[in-house]
Amino acid sequence: MTFRTSLLAFLVVFATSSGVSAAFDPLHHSGPASPYFDAASQSGISPSTPARCSVDQAAYILRHGSRYPEPGSFAGWQALFTKLQNATYTAKGPLAFLPSWVPPVDDIPHQPLFLSSTGSGEAFDLGVELRKRYQLTKGGDNFTVWSAGQQRCVDTATYFTLGYLTQGNYVASPNSNRGHVITMPDSVNFTFADSLTPSAACPAYKSGDTSSKAGDFRATYQGKIAARLNRFLDGLALSAADIGVMQDLCGFQAEVSGDTRFCEVFEDSEWLDYEYAHDLNYYYGSGPGNPFSATTGVPWVKAVADLFVAGPGATRNGGNFVPPALVMSFTHDNNLPSIVSALGLWNTSVLPDVYPLSTKGPNPHRAFRSSYLVSFRGYVSLERLSCDADDRPKTVKHTADQLELGPGEGADAAKYVRVRINNAVVPLPGCASGPESSCPLASFEEYVRTRAAVAGDFVQRCGLQGVGNATSELDIFTHFPSVIGQTSMLLVPLPYATAV
Repeated sequence: MTFRTSLLAFLVVFATSSGVSAAFDPLHHSGPASPYFDAASQSGISPSTPARCSVDQAAYILRHGSRYPEPGSFAGWQALFTKLQNATYTAKGPLAFLPSWVPPVDDIPHQPLFLSSTGSGEAFDLGVELRKRYQLTKGGDNFTVWSAGQQRCVDTATYFTLGYLTQGNYVASPNSNRGHVITMPDSVNFTFADSLTPSAACPAYKSGDTSSKAGDFRATYQGKIAARLNRFLDGLALSAADIGVMQDLCGFQAEVSGDTRFCEVFEDSEWLDYEYAHDLNYYYGSGPGNPFSATTGVPWVKAVADLFVAGPGATRNGGNFVPPALVMSFTHDNNLPSIVSALGLWNTSVLPDVYPLSTKGPNPHRAFRSSYLVSFRGYVSLERLSCDADDRPKTVKHTADQLELGPGEGADAAKYVRVRINNAVVPLPGCASGPESSCPLASFEEYVRTRAAVAGDFVQRCGLQGVGNATSELDIFTHFPSVIGQTSMLLVPLPYATAV
């Protein structure tokens, strides 16, 4: 990236972080509790495909959609509810709703841990969006995606596939237009790099996790917020721990029931501190601040790079399965920062004192923001662009019975790669000479090779040299079933109502 481009990126970040461009929205600063939203551009690059290009391959790795709380978090909600109901007190102002508040879970055996209706809608909508954006799947063709094995990931993959394939009518052709989900064991220690949750199989990974810094930072502001809010209570006192639960409830309750009252309790600066605590958690836990993060992210990045080099309609490394031109990988929040680390993103700045992230407070010029990455249904995607050498002509003469080629469809079209994170385009450092700061494919291949060397071999870095079947390769996209990945296939049900 040139200095001029870097300066532009800084100005865009400054404007965004200063609140110049839009009204403040707590749901855009709630880290992993944020329902999906398109991230703000940090580079000034349009997310639209460049006019002289088309996308002929793409790969996404994304978090599952919005969900109900995990059991541990739900216990915190229940504890807050019990505290509020077991006391006699007066609440006023922004807390006047507390005496009537109930946790937004009304079916405890079936809701906590699983997708909410918002989450299923997010997944379905993404399927519709990507079908229209790329047009990579012919009508009637079947479509395969990949998912970590936990139910919320599989359900997200299923709803995505239904959205992606919801067109036409195939009642009379039940073997056409069908979705398949290839699943694998989730967060286990025996599939190694051949997984969508590889950090669980890297014994050294935990030694690099210093996410406790987030807790230290929370201790600097949660007590102050509690003191401010306790002025609106007579007969009851909120604790610092209560503040954490209440801020979590902003995002969760908004996506579960549409109730945003907890979002209105806190000041803008308090939301920025809340977001930054999540930034520290992910940066130092599973992102660039963990020295083993890139090691666990490289296998996915390398597998996608190999597919891009091979081109659409091809397999690699002796594979027995040809993946679709759109490769979808569904996983959990902690597996996205490692992809950012592997790509060398969000950990360098032309400005001083931005990285590593400070534990004293947020630097508004940082690019690493958890809300822009690990929101529900958050994603990192790579696109292979096929581009003409010149801009499209303003005037085109049509010859009868001769269909003109579209952008990037000619035999001499050049290939490039670009990264999108929650829709925002993020240039690769030092590899942005293509259209709209994309990276030439040959340069991208070398870039990934260099990043892999920096990250280190999975087996070696994770201390798995003595394990017989340990692997540093991800082969699930081109081998089915994958022996080490232990994959299996699910058939997505037909989306049609039938007689009973």
